[in-house]
Amino acid sequence: MTRALAWLRNNVDGLVALVLAFIVGMLAVLDLIDVDSVNAVVLLVLGLLAGTLLRDRHLSAQAVRDASSVQLLYGSAIGHAHTLARGGTEQWIFKGGTGTYIRAVTLRSCVENARREQRPLRMQLEILDPSDEQLCKTYAQFRTSLTPEGDRTGEAWTTDRTRREAFATVLAACWYRQRFTFLTIGVGLSKVMSTFRWDLSSSCVIVTQESTNSPALMFERDKPYYRDLSRELVASFKQAREVELSRADTVPLADEPSVDQVRRLFDALALPLPATFTDRDVADIVRRALQPRNPY
Repeated sequence: MTRALAWLRNNVDGLVALVLAFIVGMLAVLDLIDVDSVNAVVLLVLGLLAGTLLRDRHLSAQAVRDASSVQLLYGSAIGHAHTLARGGTEQWIFKGGTGTYIRAVTLRSCVENARREQRPLRMQLEILDPSDEQLCKTYAQFRTSLTPEGDRTGEAWTTDRTRREAFATVLAACWYRQRFTFLTIGVGLSKVMSTFRWDLSSSCVIVTQESTNSPALMFERDKPYYRDLSRELVASFKQAREVELSRADTVPLADEPSVDQVRRLFDALALPLPATFTDRDVADIVRRALQPRNPY
């Protein structure tokens, strides 16, 4: 019954035209109405049919626009889309795992572009909480299930690596913040693992997966869903635990931060490094933060 009512609501104009044409045709056959009346009804039916055609054309055009609002990207086209998105953007919002690509490419590139053009830059990064060991273990197991041999850096995903990668993203955010006055950056630590990565610039949103064989989705700013996804990322960040990066101002970082500086930095951020982390682990965090390798 519901489906019948829905069909009737969507096709009422065409149905009226058919019924009217049938009734007038029968009356004309029975010679119960004159020719002028028949002609008037014919014009009315044609008007209804024209209205139906215009409505269907509008709906078809809308469907085409909606279908073109999302683009599927494969292989090298994903990296090219990221490059175009970074050019001239005044903001970058990220939500994902540990931010390895953010450190290796996006953060540095966006800061360099903003510095060269002498304009402000706003960045928001939502990553896994490195203090949550179980969460990092779950993420490492997920990445290992996709690529048991490790990513393109040749390094396997373990709980410790996941934690060091996330700590490195926080360190990189503090390091760049101290060196570029016009960088406004926030870091949120999530208690929930996502299998997707979101990257939003001033021009588009790119949604990727950890598997390099999976296609990416791109939504342009002037198309549907860009605003919806932007709202989703803001709402998600508000639910994360935000790191108070302003506390890092009390610990000036050298161009090559020392182990002691890094330990004091994370203590100041109320995000102390695990007691099991040796000086070698801390030095590795510095390397990942400032000399990262592109995993893709």
